[in-house]
Amino acid sequence: MSELRVLNDEGVTIGTAALSETLAAQPIKTHLIHETVVAELAARRAGTHSTKTRSDVRGGGAKPWRQKGTGRARAGSSRSPIWAGGGIVFGPHPRDYGGKVNRKIRRQAFHSALRAHAERGSAAVMEPVEWDAPSTKSAVAYLFQAPDGLQVRPILLVTADPDGVVGRSFRNIEGVRVVAAGDVQTVDLMQARAILVEKAVWEGWAGESAIESVTAKKRRAPAKKKATPSADEADEKPAAKKKAPAKKSTAKKAASTKDDDPADDKPAAKKKAPAKKSPTKKAASTTDDDEPAAKKKSPAEKSTAERDDDAKDGDS
Repeated sequence: MSELRVLNDEGVTIGTAALSETLAAQPIKTHLIHETVVAELAARRAGTHSTKTRSDVRGGGAKPWRQKGTGRARAGSSRSPIWAGGGIVFGPHPRDYGGKVNRKIRRQAFHSALRAHAERGSAAVMEPVEWDAPSTKSAVAYLFQAPDGLQVRPILLVTADPDGVVGRSFRNIEGVRVVAAGDVQTVDLMQARAILVEKAVWEGWAGESAIESVTAKKRRAPAKKKATPSADEADEKPAAKKKAPAKKSTAKKAASTKDDDPADDKPAAKKKAPAKKSPTKKAASTTDDDEPAAKKKSPAEKSTAERDDDAKDGDS
């Protein structure tokens, strides 16, 4: 890709800018990038490490014991490196780790790193923003609207004033590093997966370039999903209680009783039909009601007293 995206103050792509002739003609030379990066990392070392030799350690001026007659090894100082508390042999001392890299090599390495970002679409030019005060929320929304090439971290933001509105808005975001234009090195470009450069800074690096406008398209924010309760929360959630029916007041109950008078609304009671008797019961009742007269006993069945009474009745 031989063009850079240009973003407006909302992070939306509004155009593309062609690379300058210097960058377009610069081949990506990895060996120069490596040489420059190694030298820059080495130059960042403080080099303040230090140790003391036997001459720097305090004490040890007197000979511990006489040369002969003790049976011990010869010793001239108690600060000898082979003694505890003695000096350090060949220890580190303050030094400068920086190495010299030719100016033309450093320039080619820097342009090669910029060209590499431009080729893979991970570089963009930032139009001046019109934010009244620093706002991390606005910076997050800006990066959300940025192209796909700038949706990675870490991202390097190069600005003319790191303590300005833009620098203070972006520096609180995780994975975003804000660097002043005068402090950017080749190693910074190589450590970042994407770079965002202010327009004024870019023009100072690569010269002015014509911007071709394109249709701006905003990204839609993802819809918020409703939180689904977990199985444990669902089990712990008590069952919904049923609402008890509303109780009628005494006045309403009396009114409803008066309106619903049973004397007016109750139907007349029906007479019960006589129960039908079963044949067995009917026969039993017939026997009980129409019981015939007692049968006369035969003469043989009568007792003596009964026969005497019959005889008397016959004489009379």
